[in-house]
Amino acid sequence: MKAMGCNMIRLFTVLGLTVVLSGCVLAPREAKHEAVEMRVAGAPYRQPFAERDLPEVPSKLRWEDVLRRALLANGDLESAYYDWAAAVHRIQQAGGYPNTPLSTSFSYMFSGGDMKAFDRTTVNVGPDAMENLAFPPKVYQAAKVALDEARAAGKRFVATKFDVQERVLTAWLQYALLAERIRIQRENVSLLKLISDTAVNRVQAGAQQQDLIRAETEYRLADNELKNLEAQLPQQRATLNAMMAREPDAPLEPPDQIPPARPVPLDDAALLALAAETNPELAALGNLVRGRENALELAKLQYIPDFNPFAGFTGTVSQMIGVGISIPTFLPEVRGRVKEARADLRGMMAMYRQTRFDTAAQVVAALYALRNSERQAELFENQIIPAAERVLDLSRQGYAAGTGPFLDLVESQRTLLDVRLGLAEARATREELLADLEELLGVDMEAIAPANPEPEIRPIASGPGPSASANYATPERQ
Repeated sequence: MKAMGCNMIRLFTVLGLTVVLSGCVLAPREAKHEAVEMRVAGAPYRQPFAERDLPEVPSKLRWEDVLRRALLANGDLESAYYDWAAAVHRIQQAGGYPNTPLSTSFSYMFSGGDMKAFDRTTVNVGPDAMENLAFPPKVYQAAKVALDEARAAGKRFVATKFDVQERVLTAWLQYALLAERIRIQRENVSLLKLISDTAVNRVQAGAQQQDLIRAETEYRLADNELKNLEAQLPQQRATLNAMMAREPDAPLEPPDQIPPARPVPLDDAALLALAAETNPELAALGNLVRGRENALELAKLQYIPDFNPFAGFTGTVSQMIGVGISIPTFLPEVRGRVKEARADLRGMMAMYRQTRFDTAAQVVAALYALRNSERQAELFENQIIPAAERVLDLSRQGYAAGTGPFLDLVESQRTLLDVRLGLAEARATREELLADLEELLGVDMEAIAPANPEPEIRPIASGPGPSASANYATPERQ
């Protein structure tokens, strides 16, 4: 009885240790930090969509209101978050240890002889025969690969956020620009109507009939253009409402003017250096490169045998403990895995290298276009509009004094309206390009605003300040 009790204690000890170890995850410490970031980012999605309290749309809508609601309601962004969450949960799957179920077998021996029932019972405990108990460094390495994949998914979530943000801001700016065009076109139609009415009086006074026909044609064409613009307004409204998860015909008043220009707190060199560190697509590829490096190390670990411990006893007759060694005799398969992992790594490094050059080129192009739009807006606002206003004033004075024709006055007014439209388009284009630049940077301009009014612009990287292209180096191998 004493021996039987000792054997039962051993059996339950093995089972207890197995239960305790079954909750173990062999993963880097950074995996917990990634899981925390994932849970914090998923706060808006904890409730089902039908139960979420989305922000109300105020009557005087600003771009901040549109963007806030659109980000909370966008399905693409929520889907990208759950892809990230699934990748984070795969870390636990890859690093869970032991990686194989515990297999327990019982057998009873029917034979002659004066033996107790317990001595006829054999109990064996060990890993499942269908799957080897992996060598712990292999499990840890697999968890590192899963962590890199999760980090890449997190960066893709950020990239999706800025992609949605760029589309929403562009749609809002197009909506605001369309409303400005309608306001200017209405003034233009009023002027052409005045010209047409004046032409009627002039024809009655003996002027040529063709002046009336020309004025009437210009008026009808402008009125048709106005109606076309007004027909586009509900289409733009439906697009914006869809982005905010609202009914297509829900009321949405356009802004009274183009939104004010948002400041760019850094110079072009600093923005280019910042893109090298914060671009979400580039960061995701960097994590995938590290993942391929860890996958290559994992493939090399397959040369190491796996060890399968086991224990058992047959009543009080015998007790045993041992270990089975799984020797990798399938060396061609292991070599093939290593070569495959190395090829994947080199392919990913090539993709990363090309993407960093493409990203740098896109940032430079966006900055040039942004600065050119700023130049155009400044030219219209500070030079062309004041000149057009002076011409209009002179035309009014000449018409009032009887020395200037009425058509010159009307033409001066139309020129001023065209210049105002050019200014509105330059401002809207500038804000659209700024949204494109934010997508490339992966950072909101408001988030990188300097704390003091006159900050010292320094390179993002520490040290003496490498060039922007140096910041695009391939990630170092771990």
